[in-house]
Amino acid sequence: MRAVEITGGSGPAEALTLVEKPDPVAGPGQVRIRVRAAGVNRPDILQRLGRYPAPPGASDIPGLEVAGEVDQTGEGVSRWAVGDRVCALLGGGGYAEYAVVDARHALPVPDGLDLVQAAALPETVCTVFANVFEAGALKAGETLLIHGATSGIGVTAIQMARAAGARVIATSRGAAKAEAARALGADLSLDAGSDDLEAAITAFGGVDVVLDMVGADYAALNQAVLKPFGRWVVIATLSGARAEIDLARLMMNRIVLTGSTLRARPADEKARLIAAVEQRVWPWVAAGRVRPPIEATFPLERAAAAHLRLEAGDHVGKVVLTT
Repeated sequence: MRAVEITGGSGPAEALTLVEKPDPVAGPGQVRIRVRAAGVNRPDILQRLGRYPAPPGASDIPGLEVAGEVDQTGEGVSRWAVGDRVCALLGGGGYAEYAVVDARHALPVPDGLDLVQAAALPETVCTVFANVFEAGALKAGETLLIHGATSGIGVTAIQMARAAGARVIATSRGAAKAEAARALGADLSLDAGSDDLEAAITAFGGVDVVLDMVGADYAALNQAVLKPFGRWVVIATLSGARAEIDLARLMMNRIVLTGSTLRARPADEKARLIAAVEQRVWPWVAAGRVRPPIEATFPLERAAAAHLRLEAGDHVGKVVLTT
């Protein structure tokens, strides 16, 4: 099979190399997927830079989500059959023509979705569900603040929060991105480069949950706009990982500060999360209420161009590789 390996260097052109590798084989409890599309995510870039290695036992080929057809099943697999259209959450191995995955980490492709759209879902939807709905405990009638709202995670979080009956405040950089977030359903969409974020969010009534992909630069803002019993969930630190926290303010307002990563979670925990997503979120996907926009697609051999597109930071939605 053709696959993209990280071969050295930090820039995508020098680091990402198209190679020929043996086709993987599905072991007990696994399925092999003929990959048609693979989502490109910031953790892939961090892996390329040497900052986010594959967990033990996972493929060192980048790529955390794919869609395609089951073409081989391992011993003990009963749910899936050869030919089934699936998308799946991976620990690695997505940038390839075949990928092997724990059968419990696959989801059926809902009717009406093509495989490019389906490949944009598993890692993204699982990240949002685990952090906004489980760690953040967002409920109908509450308000979610999303920083980086036009990223792949952000656009999905907007739609999932709205589907759950919550209000959404989005921050992004530039008027065009603010308008895009508004069009996706944000109740209040702010340009982080020109708007007074604290004043606008406070006037809106504050927030119950923050999904923070920015980190240090927004730490003071988050503490200022969270309501009592608010939940602040950190999933990335694009502006830095060190911030000043007013512990007295957190105590007085009973604020919960938490964070998580997805890739290194145990297989059983990922299976639990996939099952919860299928029960809660998949009906929203099937109904068209959650449908992340696709910013761009690139063939597998142009993985470096896909990384450059994501790193440029001007995308709205997902970047996807196709085979």
